[in-house]
Amino acid sequence: MRDCDVLIVGAGPTGLVLALWLTKFGVKCRIVDKTDKPGSTSRALAVHARTLELYRQLDLTEAVIQNGHKVPAVNLWVKGEKKVHLDFATVGEDLTPYPFLHIFPQDEHERLLVARLEQLGVAVERSTSLLSYAEEKDGIMARLATDKGEQQCHAAYIAGCDGARSRVRETMGTGFPGGTYAQIFYVADVEASGPAADGELHVDLDEADFVAVFPLKGQGRARLIGTVRDERARHPEALKFEDVADRAIGHMKVDVKNVHWFSTYRVHHRVTQHFRKNRAFVLGDAAHIHSPVGGQGMNTGIGDAINLAWKLSWVVNGRAPDALLDSYEPERIAFARRLVATTDRVFSFVSTEGPFADLMRTRVAPLVIPAIGKVEAVREWLFRTVSQTLIHYRGSALAQGRAGSVEGGDRLPWAFAAGLDNYAPLAEAKWQGHVYGDAEAALRAWFTTNEVPLHVFSWCEEYGRAGLRRNALYLLRPDTYVALAAEKPAPEMLTRYFAERQIQP
Repeated sequence: MRDCDVLIVGAGPTGLVLALWLTKFGVKCRIVDKTDKPGSTSRALAVHARTLELYRQLDLTEAVIQNGHKVPAVNLWVKGEKKVHLDFATVGEDLTPYPFLHIFPQDEHERLLVARLEQLGVAVERSTSLLSYAEEKDGIMARLATDKGEQQCHAAYIAGCDGARSRVRETMGTGFPGGTYAQIFYVADVEASGPAADGELHVDLDEADFVAVFPLKGQGRARLIGTVRDERARHPEALKFEDVADRAIGHMKVDVKNVHWFSTYRVHHRVTQHFRKNRAFVLGDAAHIHSPVGGQGMNTGIGDAINLAWKLSWVVNGRAPDALLDSYEPERIAFARRLVATTDRVFSFVSTEGPFADLMRTRVAPLVIPAIGKVEAVREWLFRTVSQTLIHYRGSALAQGRAGSVEGGDRLPWAFAAGLDNYAPLAEAKWQGHVYGDAEAALRAWFTTNEVPLHVFSWCEEYGRAGLRRNALYLLRPDTYVALAAEKPAPEMLTRYFAERQIQP
């Protein structure tokens, strides 16, 4: 007898989201964590638009927004003055229901996820760590160390959400190639005033030591994130806020009134070679870690969890073969590799030493960035990249067809037309069809017979501007990505799609 269908190791945001989605899908899971209580401090801050879109499936979005802080703009500072002001509050207004950068600290985020999971009857098993696991014919057998002694857990699958030092990944033997940045990073949660404590994001480009001021919810609350690389970096354990505060105080005129938390850490840039090995998976920091530039880490781990959750649930519930799980790695590892490369380049730009690098940051960037920022296509691309709405799974074994500018594997374009939000039906985490225009009777009959929802939206020009094709069919996966796009849909096409993949919608 199995103790559970899925054993989740690690109760950070990635593990908690995986547990929430699996439980919603009726999959029995256990989630264990070596700590005795949730974290009281955090490094991750940003919750991006794509995460907020997907959180609608668990009725989490409004709670995250209400308890966080919307950031309307980013400012770049040079030589003690604001040289660039980029307003992204409206850049994405036609791209997503959530066209902003949202700040919601990880510790508060975790408490919200834990509370929702407990409402579903699942509690995090604290002070419990994975010692080892072994593959068996019909599952895995894990050895767990608890405060009451060692115990065993028999599960169908194991998911490693256990961070950069993942025991699951080590057991898989998939390596963790990459490197470590020379700089020491620091974070400080402060109460402050001044022009850089105005609720917007501020970044100082002056020197090779990166520093940024992130707003937090509440008057005058902010987080400072920066780096040091000189003699101070040799003994990070001895660093105090006073040792690193001169840049923020002097360059960006931050008047720090109180320091609530200060910590230092090193950052790596690594991606494991495989995200799956037989019945084991790795997600989040256990699979990929990178520079905090762009605030992508936590969101990427949550994306891993949502991608894997629906596939595990379909397999565990007997509605798809184990082969469906093979699509997890290629869909997520490609994005992880691009992300690590991108954040590495950006961080190198803001932190490289030398006269040429200083010239680029202090003279060239303040001129070039505002100019290219006026180009609508550039602004949209930047927003889509940071918000993770640009992520797609084109080329996946689950992706097929094209209609309009939308291909199989794409995120469904968002549009608000005639008082209707075309993302509203996506709150149901299930296979569904969308038609913008008219759907023929035979197509409607296929969806009715197979008990798959079909949502038909009366055609509006807003749909065309979003890239959708009139009367085309968009078959959506439970994680809201387009599985099949067809300009001339036919029931046989749908039957063949599911039969070839042996999936029961």
